Amino acid sequence: MSIPLLSYPPKSQNQRVNGYEIPGDDRPRIYSTDNLPSSVEMDDLIQAAYRQIYNEQQMTASSRQLFLESQLRSRQITVKQFIRGLATSDSFRRLIFDTNNNYRFAQICIQRILGREVYNEREKIAWSIVIATKGLSAFIDDLLNSEEYMTNFGEHTVPYQRRRILPQRAQGELPFARMARYDEYHLAKLPKPYLGRRGPGAARLDYVRWEWQKTPSKGLSQVGAALVIGGAAFVGFLFLAILFGF
Repeated sequence: MSIPLLSYPPKSQNQRVNGYEIPGDDRPRIYSTDNLPSSVEMDDLIQAAYRQIYNEQQMTASSRQLFLESQLRSRQITVKQFIRGLATSDSFRRLIFDTNNNYRFAQICIQRILGREVYNEREKIAWSIVIATKGLSAFIDDLLNSEEYMTNFGEHTVPYQRRRILPQRAQGELPFARMARYDEYHLAKLPKPYLGRRGPGAARLDYVRWEWQKTPSKGLSQVGAALVIGGAAFVGFLFLAILFGF
């Protein structure tokens, strides 16, 4: 017997009230099949769905769901069904579900499917109970069939992070899908045996070299120099012989 979803309050009284933000650079691009997109636009929509559900770290060739892509292109399934297929795929289970506990997994799915951050710890606990009692597929279905998802995305829109612009704040929320970026200062702090820098601002990276890549010994260098000098003398002798007709 499954436990019903526990109640949890939103962050504030106006959390679910439509915003009055002026559209700008912080407004996400919406991908939808309502306007019968072309093949190029469909490619962008599919890539946006992968980026939203898998995040950049899991966007690999082995994670692609070619059968689902074919069904979506031929309009056999909707965008919502495509999102469900990605969120219940073996790649998503192996890379996201198996590597996190239920609380963290619930937070990740709310961010990527509902497009917002969790309200509080009580919401994490409520959805983690659903995961433990119903399983992964039923949990994803509950999120996709929720009133919140259907109101904001419906059957034909790829989920995106909603309401990044926050009132009375100069900067909105950071995007959920972000990766580490190293500047020159942090790159210089990495261990030199593995990733070193020669001087400030140097662009070339020095990796660990194998034995055959290292500088040859002094004896070998002297032998090589002797061979080069002998070869140059022999070539010079042949040139003189040809010049004077010997």
